[in-house]
Amino acid sequence: MPKILVIDDDAASCRTLKLHYGQRGFEVDTASNAGEGLGKLLETPADVVVSDIRMPGRSGLELLEDIRERLPDVPVIMITAFQDLDSTVAAMHGGAVDYVPKPIDIDELDEAVDKALKIRAEDDSEGLIIDSGEAGGTIIGRSRAMKEVFKSIGMVSQSRVTALVLGESGTGKELVARAIHMASPDAAAPFVAVNCAALVETLLESEMFGHERGAFTGAVSARKGKVEQAGNGTLFLDEIGELSPRLQGKLLRLLEEREYSPVGSSKTMRSNARFIAATNADLAARVKTGEFREDLYYRLHVVNIGLPPLRDRRDDIGPLAQHLLKRINREVRKGIRRVSSEVMDALVAHDWPGNVRQLENTLMKAVVMAQGDTLTLADLPVELSGGRADGNGGAGNWQAESNAHASLKDLERRHIAEVLSSTGWHKGQACEILGISRPRMERRLREFNITQPE
Repeated sequence: MPKILVIDDDAASCRTLKLHYGQRGFEVDTASNAGEGLGKLLETPADVVVSDIRMPGRSGLELLEDIRERLPDVPVIMITAFQDLDSTVAAMHGGAVDYVPKPIDIDELDEAVDKALKIRAEDDSEGLIIDSGEAGGTIIGRSRAMKEVFKSIGMVSQSRVTALVLGESGTGKELVARAIHMASPDAAAPFVAVNCAALVETLLESEMFGHERGAFTGAVSARKGKVEQAGNGTLFLDEIGELSPRLQGKLLRLLEEREYSPVGSSKTMRSNARFIAATNADLAARVKTGEFREDLYYRLHVVNIGLPPLRDRRDDIGPLAQHLLKRINREVRKGIRRVSSEVMDALVAHDWPGNVRQLENTLMKAVVMAQGDTLTLADLPVELSGGRADGNGGAGNWQAESNAHASLKDLERRHIAEVLSSTGWHKGQACEILGISRPRMERRLREFNITQPE
């Protein structure tokens, strides 16, 4: 039978709850203060603790901290006669699984206890345990496909050959570029990233090659470009497929001759940087349509590293979730320690059209809204927890299509519509989540005929 420990300086409350849970088939023990409660808990751990917050001596919040440190697997429910925002926030941040005000609604407390017991049961299953270690910008993967990526990073890093990283949006192309740089003999040199889709053509040329004073309106002083800033390090050109034809020509000269000229200057400068480009576009198809220069394509395509989408490496979702949750815990100051087995099943089953970026965004939302230290199915958005989208965001009938038979274009269209819907059609936030520029967003909306619902 499950055991419950009730800690409250109100003897009447202890008697009432002992009678109630005894009738429900629980083994019930009580304590009148935090010290006595912790002593009993350390002697014979309970399946769930129900503790008052305000007690003589050590408070329930201080007791909660002790329990989280010494018996982190025991779920704790906080109760108090003083219902206020500060107490609620402190209890939830401290790792309580729930918070019930006095006078106690016994049905509400029953629901909280049942939820705590379910969390405890899930802890004994194959759920994911989150440790508190460091979580930097590391590439996570144990699948065969990612092992091949790791091998490619190791080989490419030892030379200064131009590399092209291919993969869908959100797969971690910049992480691969950084990994190549950090594994190279020039790791101490700068790593400089340029998002080719983020700036208009005139600004992008100045951003890459720099400019002289007076080169254009607003150029009040000379400025070094990204190519010069990279020095002997690495210049990472993200979204290379979005370059205009004129800039494609300038980049080709830079790659072939290692020469370039700042905007408004007649002098020629040389670059010793390593070049790594990345794109989620089909450059070969763009070459055929004349949108991308064939000579530049082959110059970039000396070595290519293909990043698999997350749906093709589901074995990596568990380690990725653990890694991301460590970082999210630090960023939002939460203490999520476990992910229930039901949540892990849902995460692994989802197709993740937005890949790792979408997984991180989903986990961020879940952590912010989660109560206690365990992510449960209720913390996930409806499309992961078993529901279906309602068609908002211009999704239309395609949202009912099977992901297993959806094309890459369908998946991209679906993801853009879902993100727009989740942000209330705030395009700036949607661009940030998707990792694309506003102009590219507008092009996709026109291409996919996605319109804001009235």
